[in-house]
Amino acid sequence: MIIDKLYESVNNKGPVCVGLDTAIEYIPKDFLDKYNYTEDAIFRFNQKIIDSTFDVSACYKVQIAYYEALGIKGLIAYKNTLKYIKEIGGIAIADIKRGDISKTAEMYAKAHFEGDFESDFITVNPYMGLDSIEPYEDYVKNNEKGLFILVRTSNKGAKDIQYIDSKSDERIYNIVGEKVQKIGEKYIGNCGYSSIGGVVGCTHLEEGIEIRNNLDKTFFLIPGYGAQGGKADDVAVYFKNGNGGVVNSSRGILLAYKKHENHEKFDLCAREEAISMRDNILKSIK
Repeated sequence: MIIDKLYESVNNKGPVCVGLDTAIEYIPKDFLDKYNYTEDAIFRFNQKIIDSTFDVSACYKVQIAYYEALGIKGLIAYKNTLKYIKEIGGIAIADIKRGDISKTAEMYAKAHFEGDFESDFITVNPYMGLDSIEPYEDYVKNNEKGLFILVRTSNKGAKDIQYIDSKSDERIYNIVGEKVQKIGEKYIGNCGYSSIGGVVGCTHLEEGIEIRNNLDKTFFLIPGYGAQGGKADDVAVYFKNGNGGVVNSSRGILLAYKKHENHEKFDLCAREEAISMRDNILKSIK
């Protein structure tokens, strides 16, 4: 199962997930000026980031919104980035957060688990109901694919819905998490985790301990580190024996070069940032 590949990648490389949320303004001007086409500049920037971090990062998360915003040119860069990650044997999480039902969800599954935009995992939003998840399950069962389902996110607005108390005095995100784990029980890998995982923001420490205890078979995609305020101690509670999740950082890694005078070495700066992040997290876990 794909979750076993990701689990092993965390074992070998550490829990860092590099977020390729690449806005055109993130690219150093001298590098950008080398290319005639926007899609080429974005892809080549991503490629250098990938090459410099491949041995110290478990996986890559590619947020589609940054590419959609640039139209066809952006989607060409998106396609080429996913293709390159696959070619070199990496693991790609397409952060698409789709959340629709029936035939529409089937088409989303086909679009992002096959063809030009094929990835290993995708993020999905369950808040329209669990029937919005079902159309993806054939790919999990039969095509070595995985899901990360939104459980409790790291943004302030999460409290508007996810923190509402139910009649059973459980918060909505707890109920959603329980349902995610129940769905995932059919797809447990050799590592003990399911190919259907959860997205859990790292900005609430005490809740994190509770979530990990309750969702013991759920592998986590953990946003909120770095630019969103999450620290190594915040994410450590989501791990068991040094594994069980990946921690995403996007701007912190992509823009690490801005701390230095020489912007030409943006890829090496990204590598140093990823290593520092990995080491800090592993230290807190231990």
